Amino acid sequence: MANEPQAWSPFRELDRFRRDFDDLFDRFLGGRPSRQPPGSGPALESYVDGGKLVVRADLPGIDPKDVEITATGDQLTIRGKREQQLEEKGRDFIHREVAYGSFERVVKLPGGVNPDQIKASYSNGVLELTVPLPEQSLTRKVPIQSV
Repeated sequence: MANEPQAWSPFRELDRFRRDFDDLFDRFLGGRPSRQPPGSGPALESYVDGGKLVVRADLPGIDPKDVEITATGDQLTIRGKREQQLEEKGRDFIHREVAYGSFERVVKLPGGVNPDQIKASYSNGVLELTVPLPEQSLTRKVPIQSV
C-alpha cells in the first residue's frame, strides 16, 4: 500500500540529516566550492545541419583561452576551467548553482571525421563546434517494401 508507514531506518535518518546539513551549509556559509559531479561539465546540445555535426556548449563567464578542444579518433573532447573570482567583501549567498573548477565533456564522433576540418567559434558564452560529416555517416531514409 502506498500510505503504509515505513519502518525506522538509521541510514534514512543519516541521509536526511546530511541533506539538511548540506542545505544549511549552502544557505549560510556560501555553499560548497562546486556542486558539479565529477566528470560532468557544461550543458551540451548537438544536431546535424546541412551535412555537418554542430556541437554547442554553454560556457558563460569562461574565457575561451581557458578552453581546450581536442579530436582523437572518434572522440571530441572539450576541457576547461571556471575560476572563482574572490572579492574582499564577504557575501551571504541565498542560492548558488554556478560550478567552479575544471570540467571535461566528451562527444562521440562518427567514423571518418577529419579532425583538421573541425571549426570552433565562441559568441555570447556559447562555444560552437562544426564538424563536417563524411558522406557514409549522413542519415539516409530507407524505404520499406511490402511483401
